Amino acid sequence: MSFLSKIGYLGLGVALVGGVAQSALYNVDGGHRAVIFDRFRGVQDIVSGEGTHFLIPWVQKPIIFDIRSRPRSVPVVTGSKDLQNVNVTLRILFRPKADALPNIYTNVGLDYDERILPSITNEVLKAVVAQFDASEMITQREIVSHRVSEELTERAATFGLILDDISLTHLTFGKEFTQAVEMKQVAQQDAERARYLVEKAEMMRQAAVISAEGDSEGAKLLALAFKEAGEGLVELRKLEAAEDIAYQLSASRNVTYLPAGQQTLLSLPQ
Repeated sequence: MSFLSKIGYLGLGVALVGGVAQSALYNVDGGHRAVIFDRFRGVQDIVSGEGTHFLIPWVQKPIIFDIRSRPRSVPVVTGSKDLQNVNVTLRILFRPKADALPNIYTNVGLDYDERILPSITNEVLKAVVAQFDASEMITQREIVSHRVSEELTERAATFGLILDDISLTHLTFGKEFTQAVEMKQVAQQDAERARYLVEKAEMMRQAAVISAEGDSEGAKLLALAFKEAGEGLVELRKLEAAEDIAYQLSASRNVTYLPAGQQTLLSLPQ
């Protein structure tokens, strides 16, 4: 065998070894975990963390999971305690438990969020909403949200899921209930307007009574003054009236004043 042939075989051997070594390594990125599937023993219980790991080529295969929190919105149509249609949208921030990944992959699969979250959310929301009337869903929304969060967190834990945040982002009711609420609001506004008009009329009546009482008291005082002062008060009132008339006439351009004792052409004898 020539020297070149030996070099060629050596290079081929190195390439084969390098390929085998490369296929025996796999990487797990940050925020991810890996589950090993063995062709002979099935899914292994060991969960691999971040970094580079070894496996047996062809016999073992890594299944990579994203364990970072992810959001998901689940819309549900259900009924309230008083049989009103309620449209609820729940926003969930979820992630899988790292130590539960082998069980999740074995029993559910990689699309566990599509299989688990809609069903348990639908179940919990219908059970909780059925305990409240439609009006209570509005006035006690915080209580409803808290109860949904508690029961859904407990339910998700049985599947190996962690719910970091749960919130009611959308809450609407059927057309009939919405119209009833609007009519109630209009009736309340009309009642408030009527009450305002009644209060205004009552205040005007009280003002008229007070004004009449004042005029009556003034007339009594004036009569008493005439009785006590006699003609002197009458003369005083005449002087005050004459002074007021003179002031008004002095401001008019069509009034001419003549000295006392002067006669006009109209007053000469005919």
